[in-house]
Amino acid sequence: MKEEQKVWFISGAFIGLFWFWWIALSLQHYGMVWAVPIEILIIMLSYGVLFWLLAWISQKITGFVPTSDTLLPLIIKALSLFVLSYIHPFSFDWFKPELMFVESYLGIEKWQFSIILSAIVLSIWKQQFLYLLLIVFTYQTYLPAHTKQDDNITLVTTHTSVQNKWNETLHPKQFENVFKRIDQAIEEKKKLIIFPESVFPIFLNRSKHLDSLQEKAKQISIVTGGLYWDVKTPRNSTYIFTDNTITVANKVILVPFGESNPLPDFLSNWVNEIFYDGAVDYVASPNVVDYKIDGEIYRNAICFEATS
Repeated sequence: MKEEQKVWFISGAFIGLFWFWWIALSLQHYGMVWAVPIEILIIMLSYGVLFWLLAWISQKITGFVPTSDTLLPLIIKALSLFVLSYIHPFSFDWFKPELMFVESYLGIEKWQFSIILSAIVLSIWKQQFLYLLLIVFTYQTYLPAHTKQDDNITLVTTHTSVQNKWNETLHPKQFENVFKRIDQAIEEKKKLIIFPESVFPIFLNRSKHLDSLQEKAKQISIVTGGLYWDVKTPRNSTYIFTDNTITVANKVILVPFGESNPLPDFLSNWVNEIFYDGAVDYVASPNVVDYKIDGEIYRNAICFEATS
């Protein structure tokens, strides 16, 4: 809290490294392992500059106030840390400082994080560690969650690698396994079977498999991931087959760079051409879709949506 911009820059850089190093590993799926350290460096610099900027703003604001009191810069820096979870470089909203307390007895709500920051500020300002006892008020009690999986629902995990999923020569075998799992669930008298995201890595609404799934849905409800071609717009979607009804829930929040490029158009097109073989970005849906199966209302999250 008391340190200058240089320390904040270094802290931000290493937070970016240890918090987000794994993002760069996705480059291996594009045959670009050589770019992993470059992306990690960019991530480090992005968060280093962000933290440096927060410390710089604090210094500039306090420079206009004729006081030698240390409280004001501490408050500004604490507020900066508090609002960091609302700052999303390149649309990534995964950096939320309060989440470091997930595996602790301290809560992760905003009001609890504000108490923690206040306790730190007061203890530094007054040079009195007793103020840290305020953290006691952020204690979070966890009630054991007794969740039982519905015996009438089958959850399918395919364990298909990214390379194999998008290998069109392997699709016939993969799709055959999907229908085998459906038939197995029907034999076991299940009411619902749920498949992973894009288990059909094709535009399912333009595929013959759509009719086959609808036919199977006369015996069991089916929820499966697949691509959706909406006139000229590609979407990452969930298909819900119930009786004679097909519902499509398009993804609302897309993965930055992975599904949609957050850069300006002139840069976005260049990046897509160089790194993604000219692939077109998915488009997010403006509407969240709820659907009902056997009287229960569901709202599913596709990958990134569950963490955003």
